[in-house]
Amino acid sequence: MPQDPHAHFDHTVLDLIEHSPTGVVPATPSYMDALKRLLATHQVYASANHKGSYVTTRSLSTAPVFHAQNLDDVIAGRVEPSALENNFSIFERYVAALPAPLRERVAERRTVVAGKPSQHRAKHIGDQVVVAHDPIHTLFLVPGTGPHPGLPGNYLYGSVFQHHAEVNSPWLIHLHDNDDGLVLCELPTMSAAWEKLQEVLASAPFNMNELDALGFTFK
Repeated sequence: MPQDPHAHFDHTVLDLIEHSPTGVVPATPSYMDALKRLLATHQVYASANHKGSYVTTRSLSTAPVFHAQNLDDVIAGRVEPSALENNFSIFERYVAALPAPLRERVAERRTVVAGKPSQHRAKHIGDQVVVAHDPIHTLFLVPGTGPHPGLPGNYLYGSVFQHHAEVNSPWLIHLHDNDDGLVLCELPTMSAAWEKLQEVLASAPFNMNELDALGFTFK
């Protein structure tokens, strides 16, 4: 099989991006051609940390994913889904893992990413007070990119949630980049949603357009 004539140079560009503090490469035709090849094969993404720069997927392969710390206990049935670690706690762990210069940039997205605090509404039914809980909603963040770069640190953010609080409610998984990129997948049951989430977490890092293989569609 003939060797790819661009392989050596493309590998050099990957090394250059990884060893650069900003991920910027020279704006010469040969480097731009290499970037096109690397982008097309999902070996590099446009960086969310520095405008006009890039990050390699192999460097993101060691980045942590963030989700409810007790998710495994919920999946195994040892903990009720309503006891999942709250979204703001998950978000703060993500922020704490970022380099200090990036933390301020993401702080303003806190409500957008983590959502609003859950409300537990008391209702009077006869002489009894019944607390109505919101549908289950849990946040996760994974390294990757979409039609637009992700959040600082090159993270996509998503959520697994019920349509409504009834037991037979279908479930949705949404995944967002830092702009209007959105993919979603609808699942019939909670167990199917947890299984799909585990597939997504295990697949990171990825470009959102690769998730069609897991049954996601662009909105």
